Amino acid sequence: MSLRFLPLLSAGLLSIATAAPLSAAPKAAVPPARASVDIRKAAQVRLLNDLNFGHLSVTTAGTAVMNPNTDALTTTGGVVKIGGNPYSALFEGVSPVKGVVIVRIPKNPITLVRVGGTETMTVSNWTVDGSNSRNVNSKEPFDFKVGATLFVNANQVEGVYAGTFTVDVQYP
Repeated sequence: MSLRFLPLLSAGLLSIATAAPLSAAPKAAVPPARASVDIRKAAQVRLLNDLNFGHLSVTTAGTAVMNPNTDALTTTGGVVKIGGNPYSALFEGVSPVKGVVIVRIPKNPITLVRVGGTETMTVSNWTVDGSNSRNVNSKEPFDFKVGATLFVNANQVEGVYAGTFTVDVQYP
């Protein structure tokens, strides 16, 4: 081996040795981290009455608005109340814990479809009587009502229209 090659070889070995990363041995956190969870029963909701807009007549497009605070139905445009017994949806909730619960009503519209047909109407602008946030006692029932706005089309086909919506009760 020549003397000139030795410095090149040692420089090459030195660059390989310094390119390898230094690593420290893993060390556990002091004290170790913990995980926990508190599993509780869900709040219960029971339907007592469906939302009912009563009997309506239509000459031009308009709305029927059910107010859950008063159970009063008001109409706009060419929509006229002609009878029936309109009322808000009525629910009963029960929370397994004392404290604040949140009544969650739909955010999106639903579609009502004519029974035996394909014609539709939309229900939206959901409201709840009082506040969505309520203080309740543990395992004691509490009631709440839900209202909404029915959007009726001009020349709406005669018939019964039906659809479904979901509410729930959550506690923080």
